[in-house]
Amino acid sequence: MMSDTQRPAPKGIEVISGALVSMPAAPGVYRMLDLSGNALYVGKARSLKKRVTTYTQIARLPERLRRMVSETSTVEIITTHTEAEALLLEANLIKRLKPKYNILLRDDKSYPWLVITEDGDFPQLAKHRGAQVRKGRYWGPFASAWSVNQTIQALQRVFLLRTCPDTVFANRTRPCLLFQIKRCSAPCVGRIDAEAYGALVRQASDFLSGRAGTVQHDLAAAMAAAADVMEYERAAAIRDRIRGLAHIRGGDVINPESVGDADVIAIHQAAGQSCLQVFFIRGGRNYGNRSFFPTQAQGATPGDVLGAFIAQFYDDKTPPPLILLSNTVPQADLLKDALGLKAGYKVELAVPQRGEKRHVVEHAATNAREALERKLAESAGQEKLLAATAALFGLEGNPERIEVYDNSHIMGTNAYGVMIVAGPEGFIKPAYRRFSIKGPITPGDDFAMMREVLTRRFVRATAEDPSREDGTWPDLVVIDGGAGQLSAARAVLDELGVSDVPLVAIAKGPDRDAGREWFHLPDRSPFQLPPRDPVLYFLQRLRDEAHRYAITTHRASRSRKITTSELDGIPGIGSARKKALLNHFGSARGVRQAGLKDLEAVSGINRTTARLIYGYFNPDARFDDLPAGGIRKD
Repeated sequence: MMSDTQRPAPKGIEVISGALVSMPAAPGVYRMLDLSGNALYVGKARSLKKRVTTYTQIARLPERLRRMVSETSTVEIITTHTEAEALLLEANLIKRLKPKYNILLRDDKSYPWLVITEDGDFPQLAKHRGAQVRKGRYWGPFASAWSVNQTIQALQRVFLLRTCPDTVFANRTRPCLLFQIKRCSAPCVGRIDAEAYGALVRQASDFLSGRAGTVQHDLAAAMAAAADVMEYERAAAIRDRIRGLAHIRGGDVINPESVGDADVIAIHQAAGQSCLQVFFIRGGRNYGNRSFFPTQAQGATPGDVLGAFIAQFYDDKTPPPLILLSNTVPQADLLKDALGLKAGYKVELAVPQRGEKRHVVEHAATNAREALERKLAESAGQEKLLAATAALFGLEGNPERIEVYDNSHIMGTNAYGVMIVAGPEGFIKPAYRRFSIKGPITPGDDFAMMREVLTRRFVRATAEDPSREDGTWPDLVVIDGGAGQLSAARAVLDELGVSDVPLVAIAKGPDRDAGREWFHLPDRSPFQLPPRDPVLYFLQRLRDEAHRYAITTHRASRSRKITTSELDGIPGIGSARKKALLNHFGSARGVRQAGLKDLEAVSGINRTTARLIYGYFNPDARFDDLPAGGIRKD
């Protein structure tokens, strides 16, 4: 690949015309940038020169793209070998740069998978997120943790595989409750040998791979064989497993066995918004579904939104062999080629017209419609609350971005400040931020903590978005606290020259009772709202979400510090020796207080290492015969 950047010009059409002079007719990706260098639009083309030329024909462009052209200050291109490569690169850049005029998919979630490990005699059935580095067979993705947990519970009934971690498995001396309720075969205590357990693993793998009929046939044969030799208890146990298998096979529109491995994607549009519903079907089973609401899709056709969604959705995940769609997409053949290039096998895009596949797509479309209707109803209620909030605090318009700040610490330790963000569509969790308090600050000085948090937040905002055009500046800042916190916040913003951001502080009422909060504003006397005022409930919910996030952040920090040990700093003490020391003395404090003879008595600790440890905690100790390595000599 090669890249080419054109010099800025005063007007958008002149910039694009100047870029066309040296632009090749090769496939590739183009980016329209504004004066600040931010991406306005990212597109792909079979012929860059031909495609970009269309932006000079301003009369033929829709209003959205006319605005984009008028803001264009620079054009950048990247050439590729094929148009399919250009499509993959375009999707990657759109997700990374989030251009102002592209249809955007917001999907920051990592999807869970189900794994049967292959690194021991008795494989574990488990839920997995992240990189698939552990040796094993993986099935997924699942739409949610709930979906994969439900599948694991169903598989436990039928295949009796262990779900406990390896550390628990290795140290059990008697069967756990799962064995008692017939959800595990108890390989941990030898109730099943490796060969028989391996047969259960193969059956589970066959079932997850779509061969449920074969598994059911084998179980029926095993039950008959047990009955023939009058092993009725074993036959009854197999019968229970067959019943469990029949229950989870349930072939219908929810679990369509004829579909195999596929994703089902349906779209519904209303009131200028779009909702896409994705069903994950693997081995004829539904692994759950998720709703997506792409932004900047107003005026786009269902096919255009679907095409943009598919390219971005599979940017960081492998597509299945079949994708069932509710609508045709433009350049479907190109999209199939790009997905196949990414997956390493042929990927089919289909819009079924009849049969079970059509029923599955219609079911997804119904879910998309219902999800969008719920969202529109919630948005209408949210807009009313925002309008009432604007009226209450004298804002110029409905706030698009409300930032709420809170602190959390215990006697000044593990101190964190947090910011949560809300807008017309509810909480904007990707915009949440946590601030580790750096100080120096007197322990417990909440005012100083708030000053540090707001200083760091608005210094960065001023540097990154001085023109306030990126939507990252708040229309309202809410502080959890009273007049003192409000005064500290106002002083910070005044010092930074930010005098036009409205500030509100919420102080809990007497006895910290919810519903009796006092509201503090810079130029008004403190006031309260009626106990059942909807705006009061709304602001309480914002404040409580900030408090929840602050507490969660603080606890996570405290937990990380608890898992560290002062033994970590001793030279030559790795995990094995640290474990031996802690097992022998019970705690790091016990190690710190131990004498030389006690240290030498620990398994794996020789005389030299014992002196290193003792010298680490007793830096004034003198050992003339000890090699240098962590002991300070006088």
